[in-house]
Amino acid sequence: MARPKKIKLEGSVEKAVEAPTKDNIFDSDGELVVDVFETPAEFVVLATIAGVNISDLDIAVEKDMMVIKGNRANPHNDPTHKYFYQECYFGPFSRKIVLPESLHTEKASAEMDKGMLTIKIPKIMGGEMENTEAA
Repeated sequence: MARPKKIKLEGSVEKAVEAPTKDNIFDSDGELVVDVFETPAEFVVLATIAGVNISDLDIAVEKDMMVIKGNRANPHNDPTHKYFYQECYFGPFSRKIVLPESLHTEKASAEMDKGMLTIKIPKIMGGEMENTEAA
């Protein structure tokens, strides 16, 4: 089985992804909210991920699927806090996004700015598709 391609994040650090164990296999990840759109030249994914360092993200592309994983640590994790509302999600999160055909997934780029993750994947244009099929 082919390994997923990793997208190199600006300022990221290589890290191992935790494998499921019998203790965490049923833990549910929070779902990352995304905007997905295309321009004439690119396929774009936007996600607001406040409170997460870029080194805490893992983005992989395999065939027609992109997987974004991360973990948001709770900066106020104190058992003495008595919450009135607790709506912010802390903990692991992930999102799978089906990718259209005709993308240069190996040329994907990602950056984080002010809590906004932007992933861009260039489209394969008409002439390029003929050239890649001939190769």
